[in-house]
Amino acid sequence: MKKKNLILSLLALASLAGLYSCGNDEAKAENAQANTTTPVYPVLEISRKTVTAYNAYPATIEGSVNSAVRAKVSGYITNVLVQEGEEVKKGQLLFQLETESLSQDAQAAKANVNAAQVEVDKLKPLVEKNIISEVQLETAKAKLQQAKSGYNSIAANIGYAQIKSPVDGVVGKINYRKGALVSQQDQTPLTQVSSIEEIFANFSMNEKEFLDFMSESKGNSTSEKIDSLPKVQLVMANGKNYELEGKIETISGSIDEQTGTVNFRAKFKNTGLLRNGSTGTIRVPKTYEKALVVPALSTYERQGSTFVYKLKGDSLVSSAISILNEVKKLYVVDENDGVKEGDLILAQGTSKVRPGMKIEPKKVSLDSITNSFDQVFK
Repeated sequence: MKKKNLILSLLALASLAGLYSCGNDEAKAENAQANTTTPVYPVLEISRKTVTAYNAYPATIEGSVNSAVRAKVSGYITNVLVQEGEEVKKGQLLFQLETESLSQDAQAAKANVNAAQVEVDKLKPLVEKNIISEVQLETAKAKLQQAKSGYNSIAANIGYAQIKSPVDGVVGKINYRKGALVSQQDQTPLTQVSSIEEIFANFSMNEKEFLDFMSESKGNSTSEKIDSLPKVQLVMANGKNYELEGKIETISGSIDEQTGTVNFRAKFKNTGLLRNGSTGTIRVPKTYEKALVVPALSTYERQGSTFVYKLKGDSLVSSAISILNEVKKLYVVDENDGVKEGDLILAQGTSKVRPGMKIEPKKVSLDSITNSFDQVFK
């Protein structure tokens, strides 16, 4: 009896062990199936868009008329009659120089003129009566003209001591104040008067940029190309865009030997914000018609090159691309290198995959990627 019970117990344990083993095998199979599930990743189709990029260049700003005011004679400044930033008219008095010594010289010169005139008047009747020769009278007349010239020169210098504005405009920095001794040899002007109703923004391109820029511009001559150029934008020193657009008016005819650059000048109407001597950044637009675009979020870099993951079947393949320009969150890419219209690429998650990896693609739109705020984690 005991032996029979022992056999029955052993059979029951074996049955339980079998059931437990089957359960484990089923769980392992379920786990293995779960682990081999293909991950889902967003993909997008490479498409064409017309986009406008902007190339930026540092710029200096100057008035359309920028006239340095200098002393034409030496003297001490006795009066400064304007303030920095004041609007003045052409001919308006700006500075007065001391003229006491010049006035004394003028009196002496005037006395010389009078004496020479008396001499001429005295000799005229003597010549008429043939008492003296004509030569003596002509000599006296020459001395009179010389005396008048000397007086006129001193009188002009007295006038030059009244320093006036050469143009309509705004007074810049005043470099000399009352009591300062100034002369025509001074390198620094008394001030500058700038007409700033219109201003010029000066910037430059290197030789390669210039050649590309001009070759892409419409027209056969330089003037025709300049006329066809699009309007440019100005970013002021505070980082804000100036409200009015400008027009490139001139391009220098030579390349600066020292810097290897070509100078450009764009003209803007002034709303009152811009001043002579200001700085800013010129943004020159460049429009790409129906260009291939790739979201920056869909790319990754390796050893200085930029790549995307293209979908081949259900596997990812790494492909290098050439970036022509960047417009906000989009890269304009060379259609002859790396990708073409209609290709499917990994939209997000480039740091989580590897070449050859199989995925289950989920197609998404371009806007959903470019409007994404997840720019840190790819």
